[in-house]
Amino acid sequence: MQKEGWPTTLYSDDVAPKSGTNYPKPYSDRVAGRSKRRLGDAFGLSNFGVNLTRLEPGAISALRHAHTKQDEFVYVLEGTPTLVNDRGNHLLEPGMCAGFKAGHSDAHHLVNRSNLPVVYLEIGDRSQTDQVLYPDDDLEAHFHGGSWRFTYKNGEPY
Repeated sequence: MQKEGWPTTLYSDDVAPKSGTNYPKPYSDRVAGRSKRRLGDAFGLSNFGVNLTRLEPGAISALRHAHTKQDEFVYVLEGTPTLVNDRGNHLLEPGMCAGFKAGHSDAHHLVNRSNLPVVYLEIGDRSQTDQVLYPDDDLEAHFHGGSWRFTYKNGEPY
């Protein structure tokens, strides 16, 4: 049953794009040029999230990362992002998808190395005890109680 107050349908453009990030400084500036329409939130979804994400030329989706508990899935709608993971660089195009199983240490992110915007869907569950590892940066993220807490790799909070 749909909760009262949540829409049944909508156009993705009806959801305002949000830029910015939860990353602490100095990492937050590295995702400039990324915006997300939080489509799952617009419907009140609580078990998984769905974002319509746009990367301007030169932008990255996130810091290169791997989740301990959260599965992730991306589906490219427009443009040609490069998937960067532990196995190299992989050019994606519209209609291609990629999946990242929780608990695997294959860190990844998307980079828009083209001159045109990239648009893709990203879908992930909202595991309450997720931890995100960032092999290239002195950063870890812990998801508890519905929010992210960032620490240095030694456990000290940002």
